[in-house]
Formats: sequence, C-alpha cells, structure tokens
Amino acid sequence: MKIAILGYDRQGRSAYDYWGPGNEITICDRNPETVIPEGAESHLGEAYLDDLDDFHLIIRTPGLHPKQIVEANNERILRKVTTVTEEFFRVCPAPIIGVTGTKGKGTTSSLIAAILEQAGKTVHLGGNIGIAPLDMLKDGIKSDDWVVLELANFQLIDLGVSPTIAVCLMVVPEHLDWHTDMAEYIGAKQQLFRNQGPKDRAIFNRLSDFSGEVVEVSSAFKISYEVPPVGQIPGDKNGAYVLGDDIYMDDEKVCKTSDVALLGRHNLENVCAAIAAIWDVIDNDASVIVEAVKKFKGLPHRLDLVREVNNVKYYDDSFGTTPETAIVAIESIAGKKVLILGGSEKKSDYSELEGIIAKSDVHTLITIGVTGSRIASEAVAAGFNGEVLDGGTTMQSIVATASRVARPGDSVLLSTACASFGMFKDYIERGEQFKAEVAKL
Repeated sequence: MKIAILGYDRQGRSAYDYWGPGNEITICDRNPETVIPEGAESHLGEAYLDDLDDFHLIIRTPGLHPKQIVEANNERILRKVTTVTEEFFRVCPAPIIGVTGTKGKGTTSSLIAAILEQAGKTVHLGGNIGIAPLDMLKDGIKSDDWVVLELANFQLIDLGVSPTIAVCLMVVPEHLDWHTDMAEYIGAKQQLFRNQGPKDRAIFNRLSDFSGEVVEVSSAFKISYEVPPVGQIPGDKNGAYVLGDDIYMDDEKVCKTSDVALLGRHNLENVCAAIAAIWDVIDNDASVIVEAVKKFKGLPHRLDLVREVNNVKYYDDSFGTTPETAIVAIESIAGKKVLILGGSEKKSDYSELEGIIAKSDVHTLITIGVTGSRIASEAVAAGFNGEVLDGGTTMQSIVATASRVARPGDSVLLSTACASFGMFKDYIERGEQFKAEVAKL
C-alpha cells in the first residue's frame, strides 16, 4: 500500500513505525532539511501537500489543518486521510477515556489515571500528553486495562471514532488563529462525542455553555459537574459538585476540598470532572478518591512554586496560555503580585482579564512578546494604576526585572495569558528558562 505521512514530527515518526513495515512510505514535510528514514521516499518543501491522489492512505499530523490538504488537492482527498489518534481508537483493545477542553486536559487526564491506579487498575496515559497514541501499543495493552488520552482540537477535528467515556472541560475561545471561527473550534471538540452510543458516558462542565454545546451531539448518558463560586451552592445537585467545603457525587460525599493537594479552586473543577468520569469504574469507592487527590501534586508549569527568595515567592504557570488561565492564577495566589504577561498572538479576548488585573492585587505588570504591551495598556484603561515595565527579550531580563520590583511578601507570577512562540519554542521551554533564572537569584 502506498502511504503518505504528512509532517514528520513526533506523531509522524510514530506513524512511520506503525505503517512502515510492508508498505511504500513517502514522508511529506514542509521542511526541506527533514531527515528521512532509510527506505522511505520523500516529498519535501513548500509543495509537500501537492499530488496526494496517488496514495492509498494519508496520515495527517495534528498541526496540519485538513483544509490545507483540500486546498492543495481536492475535497474528496479527505476520504483517504486518517490520523495516529484515529487508528489507535480503531485498534486499541482496552476501553478509552478521552479528555478534551480548552485548559485542564493534562491535569484531569493525569488525575483520572492516578485514581484508576489507586483503584488497582492498569492504566496507559498518553495522547497530547506524553506518548503518541500508537506508541502506547508497544506497552502491550490488554483488554481489561484502561487507556486515558488527552486530546486537543488538532487531533479531534476529523476524528471518526469516539471513546467509552468522553470528558469535556471548560471551553473558551482559543486557537482561533488555526480555526476558521469559534464554531469550527467547538465542532472539533464535538468529534470526541459524536460517535458515542447510549451505553457510553459523556461528562461536561455545567457552568460552561460551550462545554454543554460540545456534548449535545453525543448519544451517551450525560453526567455534569460543577464548582460554583465560593459561598454559592451548585445549581443542580447531581453529577459531581462542590458544596461548601465538600465534594459530592450525586448525593454522596466523596471528600473534602482540603483533601485536594492541587492549588487553586479551578483545580476542584478538574477533580470533579475526574470523579464524574470514573465513579462507576471504581465502584463508587470514595476512599480511592481521597487517597488519590491527597497524593496528586499536579503537572509541571501549572501554578508550580519554584522557589522563595528574600520572602518573595516565584510561581511558574507557563502552561497558562489563555486569558482564562491567567485569571485563575491571579485569583489562586493570595497577596500582592508581580505578573509577567504577554507572548504571541492567538486572537484571544483579553477584556475580562484586563478588568480582573485592574481590580486585583497585581501592583506591577512585566510585559513580554507581541501582545504584552497591548494587554497592559488596555488594563490601564480599565483602571489598573500600578507600574507597567518592559521585560525585554530574554528570560534573564524578565526575571531580573521581576526580582528588582518585587517586595517582601509578594509573589512573582509567570502566567502570560498567551502562547510562547516567537520568544520561546513552547510553554515548556519558557517555564524551564524561568525556573533556571529564578534558581540563580
């Protein structure tokens, strides 16, 4: 069979390992310097998507929008297109829990895996986090194991298979530089749920209208979760929810909010989503939840306390690449703050964040990237009367500026509300550089 692999990145290499034996493989990549494995053909450079009709099967890398394939060929070419994720769904012998949403996917997926492991299950965690889906097959997945996949819109937009349990967290506008509009972004998330059956489970955030819209397409049994603002009661006492200082599943108390080791009220949403997803799987055993949430400390670059220097705490929240996550970070860290803000453009709406900054305990904004100064100027227009400083073009200058203006008792918070591209390779590099510079103070 003649197979084209479009994009030779991590998932492209996984595709080659899976489909390579016994097939004629052509690697198609925009980068003309891409190193091709011995025995494969190549189609490299700007025209790498041209002339795909000759192939029997085409493997799309997640970052490549299907419309780009159509524009270079024709509409019917999509009948030949699949992805590493879709193939994994088709061949995986174990039940799959798929997690999507704008933010919290990695934390919720990892927490679901931790709870299942606490219950004695064998669990395989991957997808957009960690291992590419097809590479997980190398671990010898068995039918009575469980698979947890974190799935982004890039992987879901053309997915034609749905998991046994699908979870949609909070959804807000994001990646509108990649999607045509918000409707397409929601439509991509819906693909995780579209092919579920009545025996499956669909979990959604009751307070997120977009999350509810995503799961509307599912035929599965729907279970909601809710974390109301502090001091308020949930709108509906079913599914998983926070009531006062306790977390419930339907009418059963599961644990106290103080049992949760994760920082920030937003993480109670991730806990509730995880409980709603696996409550039946663990036979409604609240003790398993308690032990798991007490142990689970979270993932790197998510409100991670790096170090305290001269009575100033430095927090790495580099994973927070949307206005909503920056708001959560500001509200999760008590006391006066220095906020490092800005990055590359994703066409997000920063108006709510700007208002929150104006009313918050942030006394200094350190702006970075192409968006930082614009967000700061709008925050000033919204009433922010603190200091606005240019952080410069290196993490060394950013941290040096923050340490200079931070006062004893302050927190310095790297929660940029923006993607990292331009100044950094990704949010991981940005967070690692932040931690390295803080370590030098």
